[in-house]
Amino acid sequence: MSTPDLIPSAPLRRQRRTQSERREETRGRILAAAAQLILQRGYAGLRTAEVATVAGVSRGAQLHHFPTKQELVVATLRHVFDEVREVSRRRAQSVSGDVFERIIEDAREFFFSNHFLIAVDIVLSASTDPAIRNQVLDLSREARLPVEEAWRGALVEAGLPANIAAQLLALTLHIVRGAVIRRLWDDNPRQLEALFEMWREMIRLYIAAHVPCSKLPPSH
Repeated sequence: MSTPDLIPSAPLRRQRRTQSERREETRGRILAAAAQLILQRGYAGLRTAEVATVAGVSRGAQLHHFPTKQELVVATLRHVFDEVREVSRRRAQSVSGDVFERIIEDAREFFFSNHFLIAVDIVLSASTDPAIRNQVLDLSREARLPVEEAWRGALVEAGLPANIAAQLLALTLHIVRGAVIRRLWDDNPRQLEALFEMWREMIRLYIAAHVPCSKLPPSH
Protein backbone atom coordinates (compact mmCIF):
# COMPACT_ATOMS: atom_id res chain seq x y z
CA MET A 1 0.00 0.00 0.00
CA SER A 2 1.56 3.23 -1.11
CA THR A 3 1.57 6.22 1.11
CA PRO A 4 0.20 9.49 -0.20
CA ASP A 5 2.65 12.18 -1.03
CA LEU A 6 2.96 14.69 1.80
CA ILE A 7 2.73 18.24 0.62
CA PRO A 8 4.99 20.40 2.78
CA SER A 9 3.16 23.29 4.28
CA ALA A 10 4.35 26.75 3.37
CA PRO A 11 6.59 28.25 6.04
CA LEU A 12 4.87 30.78 8.26
CA ARG A 13 5.88 34.23 7.30
CA ARG A 14 7.14 36.26 10.26
CA GLN A 15 5.36 39.50 10.55
CA ARG A 16 7.79 42.35 10.17
CA ARG A 17 8.11 44.54 13.21
CA THR A 18 7.28 48.17 12.88
CA GLN A 19 9.94 50.83 13.22
CA SER A 20 8.41 51.83 16.55
CA GLU A 21 8.64 48.23 17.84
CA ARG A 22 12.28 47.95 16.77
CA ARG A 23 13.02 51.25 18.42
CA GLU A 24 11.44 50.19 21.72
CA GLU A 25 13.25 46.87 21.66
CA THR A 26 16.59 48.62 21.19
CA ARG A 27 15.84 51.07 24.00
CA GLY A 28 14.83 48.21 26.27
CA ARG A 29 18.06 46.33 25.61
CA ILE A 30 20.16 49.42 26.30
CA LEU A 31 18.32 50.19 29.54
CA ALA A 32 18.53 46.58 30.76
CA ALA A 33 22.27 46.55 30.03
CA ALA A 34 22.79 49.84 31.85
CA ALA A 35 20.88 48.59 34.90
CA GLN A 36 22.97 45.40 34.94
CA LEU A 37 26.25 47.33 34.78
CA ILE A 38 25.24 49.89 37.43
CA LEU A 39 24.35 47.02 39.74
CA GLN A 40 27.69 45.29 39.09
CA ARG A 41 30.04 48.29 39.10
CA GLY A 42 28.10 51.22 40.50
CA TYR A 43 27.24 54.51 38.86
CA ALA A 44 30.83 55.73 39.11
CA GLY A 45 32.07 52.67 37.21
CA LEU A 46 29.50 52.89 34.43
CA ARG A 47 31.01 53.32 30.97
CA THR A 48 28.50 54.09 28.26
CA ALA A 49 30.61 52.37 25.58
CA GLU A 50 30.38 49.15 27.55
CA VAL A 51 26.60 49.49 27.78
CA ALA A 52 26.38 49.31 23.99
CA THR A 53 28.53 46.16 23.97
CA VAL A 54 26.46 44.40 26.64
CA ALA A 55 23.22 45.45 24.92
CA GLY A 56 24.47 44.15 21.57
CA VAL A 57 23.86 47.43 19.76
CA SER A 58 26.14 49.81 17.95
CA ARG A 59 27.62 52.78 19.75
CA GLY A 60 25.80 55.02 17.27
CA ALA A 61 22.45 53.41 18.08
CA GLN A 62 22.99 53.96 21.78
CA LEU A 63 23.96 57.60 21.32
CA HIS A 64 20.92 58.11 19.12
CA HIS A 65 18.65 57.08 22.00
CA PHE A 66 20.73 58.46 24.88
CA PRO A 67 23.26 61.10 23.81
CA THR A 68 24.70 61.59 27.31
CA LYS A 69 25.49 59.44 30.34
CA GLN A 70 23.09 61.54 32.42
CA GLU A 71 20.19 60.87 30.04
CA LEU A 72 21.01 57.16 30.01
CA VAL A 73 21.17 56.90 33.81
CA VAL A 74 17.93 58.80 34.39
CA ALA A 75 16.13 56.72 31.75
CA THR A 76 17.51 53.53 33.31
CA LEU A 77 16.15 54.46 36.71
CA ARG A 78 12.76 55.35 35.23
CA HIS A 79 12.78 51.97 33.47
CA VAL A 80 13.48 49.92 36.61
CA PHE A 81 11.00 51.92 38.72
CA ASP A 82 8.25 51.56 36.14
CA GLU A 83 8.65 47.79 36.32
CA VAL A 84 7.67 47.64 39.99
CA ARG A 85 5.39 50.64 40.53
CA GLU A 86 2.30 49.23 38.89
CA VAL A 87 2.74 45.86 40.58
CA SER A 88 2.71 47.53 44.01
CA ARG A 89 -0.26 49.73 43.17
CA ARG A 90 -2.32 46.77 41.96
CA ARG A 91 -1.49 44.90 45.16
CA ALA A 92 -2.66 47.78 47.32
CA GLN A 93 -5.87 48.22 45.36
CA SER A 94 -6.86 44.55 45.54
CA VAL A 95 -5.49 43.60 48.94
CA SER A 96 -7.17 40.92 51.03
CA GLY A 97 -6.40 39.63 54.51
CA ASP A 98 -3.93 41.38 56.80
CA VAL A 99 -3.17 44.71 55.12
CA PHE A 100 -0.04 45.34 57.18
CA GLU A 101 1.31 41.92 56.27
CA ARG A 102 0.88 42.80 52.60
CA ILE A 103 2.52 46.22 53.16
CA ILE A 104 5.57 44.63 54.78
CA GLU A 105 5.83 42.06 51.98
CA ASP A 106 5.54 44.71 49.28
CA ALA A 107 8.05 47.04 50.97
CA ARG A 108 10.55 44.24 51.44
CA GLU A 109 10.18 43.16 47.83
CA PHE A 110 10.97 46.69 46.63
CA PHE A 111 13.56 47.95 49.12
CA PHE A 112 15.49 44.66 49.12
CA SER A 113 15.49 44.61 45.31
CA ASN A 114 18.16 45.55 42.81
CA HIS A 115 15.95 48.45 41.71
CA PHE A 116 16.33 50.21 45.04
CA LEU A 117 20.06 49.47 45.29
CA ILE A 118 20.59 51.00 41.85
CA ALA A 119 18.69 54.14 42.89
CA VAL A 120 20.66 54.48 46.15
CA ASP A 121 23.97 54.07 44.35
CA ILE A 122 23.08 56.73 41.80
CA VAL A 123 21.93 59.21 44.45
CA LEU A 124 25.07 58.74 46.56
CA SER A 125 27.48 58.70 43.61
CA ALA A 126 25.90 61.75 41.99
CA SER A 127 25.83 63.84 45.17
CA THR A 128 28.22 66.35 43.59
CA ASP A 129 26.05 66.63 40.48
CA PRO A 130 22.84 68.39 41.59
CA ALA A 131 21.20 68.07 38.17
CA ILE A 132 21.19 64.29 38.03
CA ARG A 133 20.71 63.90 41.79
CA ASN A 134 17.55 66.02 41.70
CA GLN A 135 16.21 64.09 38.71
CA VAL A 136 16.80 60.81 40.51
CA LEU A 137 15.04 62.05 43.64
CA ASP A 138 12.10 63.30 41.56
CA LEU A 139 11.83 59.91 39.86
CA SER A 140 11.93 58.16 43.22
CA ARG A 141 9.05 60.31 44.48
CA GLU A 142 7.04 59.70 41.30
CA ALA A 143 7.55 55.96 41.65
CA ARG A 144 6.85 55.50 45.36
CA LEU A 145 4.44 58.23 46.49
CA PRO A 146 1.50 56.84 44.46
CA VAL A 147 2.23 53.41 45.96
CA GLU A 148 2.23 54.82 49.49
CA GLU A 149 -1.01 56.65 48.78
CA ALA A 150 -2.60 53.41 47.60
CA TRP A 151 -1.52 51.60 50.78
CA ARG A 152 -2.84 54.44 52.94
CA GLY A 153 -6.15 54.08 51.16
CA ALA A 154 -6.18 50.34 51.87
CA LEU A 155 -5.60 50.99 55.58
CA VAL A 156 -8.35 53.59 55.74
CA GLU A 157 -10.67 51.15 53.96
CA ALA A 158 -9.82 48.63 56.69
CA GLY A 159 -11.06 51.07 59.33
CA LEU A 160 -8.02 53.07 60.42
CA PRO A 161 -8.31 56.84 60.79
CA ALA A 162 -6.32 58.61 58.08
CA ASN A 163 -3.75 60.06 60.49
CA ILE A 164 -3.03 56.72 62.17
CA ALA A 165 -2.89 54.97 58.80
CA ALA A 166 -0.32 57.49 57.55
CA GLN A 167 1.83 57.25 60.69
CA LEU A 168 1.88 53.45 60.90
CA LEU A 169 2.60 53.17 57.17
CA ALA A 170 5.49 55.65 57.43
CA LEU A 171 6.95 53.83 60.43
CA THR A 172 6.71 50.48 58.63
CA LEU A 173 8.49 51.82 55.54
CA HIS A 174 11.19 53.45 57.69
CA ILE A 175 11.81 50.14 59.44
CA VAL A 176 12.09 48.21 56.18
CA ARG A 177 14.45 50.79 54.63
CA GLY A 178 16.56 50.78 57.78
CA ALA A 179 16.80 46.99 57.65
CA VAL A 180 18.12 47.23 54.09
CA ILE A 181 20.93 49.58 55.15
CA ARG A 182 21.74 47.46 58.22
CA ARG A 183 22.06 44.40 55.99
CA LEU A 184 25.04 46.00 54.23
CA TRP A 185 27.26 45.21 57.23
CA ASP A 186 25.15 42.77 59.28
CA ASP A 187 23.16 40.34 57.17
CA ASN A 188 21.27 38.29 59.76
CA PRO A 189 18.04 36.91 58.24
CA ARG A 190 16.87 35.16 61.42
CA GLN A 191 17.20 38.30 63.51
CA LEU A 192 15.47 40.30 60.78
CA GLU A 193 12.48 37.94 60.75
CA ALA A 194 12.22 38.17 64.55
CA LEU A 195 12.26 41.97 64.40
CA PHE A 196 9.54 42.07 61.74
CA GLU A 197 7.41 39.69 63.79
CA MET A 198 7.84 41.95 66.82
CA TRP A 199 6.78 44.94 64.69
CA ARG A 200 3.69 43.09 63.48
CA GLU A 201 2.70 42.39 67.07
CA MET A 202 3.30 46.00 68.11
CA ILE A 203 1.05 47.17 65.26
CA ARG A 204 -1.72 44.81 66.33
CA LEU A 205 -1.50 45.90 69.96
CA TYR A 206 -1.54 49.58 69.00
CA ILE A 207 -4.55 49.16 66.74
CA ALA A 208 -6.41 47.09 69.32
CA ALA A 209 -5.86 49.85 71.89
CA HIS A 210 -6.64 52.84 69.65
CA VAL A 211 -8.90 51.55 66.86
CA PRO A 212 -10.71 48.47 68.20
CA CYS A 213 -13.37 48.66 65.47
CA SER A 214 -10.94 48.26 62.56
CA LYS A 215 -11.22 45.34 60.15
CA LEU A 216 -7.57 44.41 60.63
CA PRO A 217 -6.75 41.06 62.30
CA PRO A 218 -6.52 41.36 66.10
CA SER A 219 -3.43 40.73 68.17
CA HIS A 220 -2.59 37.06 68.76
